[in-house]
Amino acid sequence: MKETIFSATGRRKESTVRLSLRDGNGRYMVNGLPLGDYLHRETLVTLVSQPLKLVEMDGKVDITCKAVGGGKSGQAGALLLALARALEKMNPEWRLRLKRAGFLTRDAREVERKKYGLVKARKRFQYSKR
Repeated sequence: MKETIFSATGRRKESTVRLSLRDGNGRYMVNGLPLGDYLHRETLVTLVSQPLKLVEMDGKVDITCKAVGGGKSGQAGALLLALARALEKMNPEWRLRLKRAGFLTRDAREVERKKYGLVKARKRFQYSKR
């Protein structure tokens, strides 16, 4: 019998995550490390596991993914989106639940570019009258 693997891609800020989802016992592997060891912060681990809890699949699937670019927070957001997309492929009936919770919406916020003549994107140099 062939094992079914559901794959999806998620992006946030400068991060991209390619994810594979298969039946299992709840193992999360990110770049060869367990999820908690890779993300370090408990809040990010909780954030990433929300879609699984919503569809009651926590502990029933194994997740393997590769995360590149950006920082840990951006990668966690990308992982959340990829996981929600993979769950939707697994069972299309979950789409409405995932969509209402906001897990299928890509967070389009990006870092604003630095403008010439300024310290940062919007911060100016201190004005001096004399």
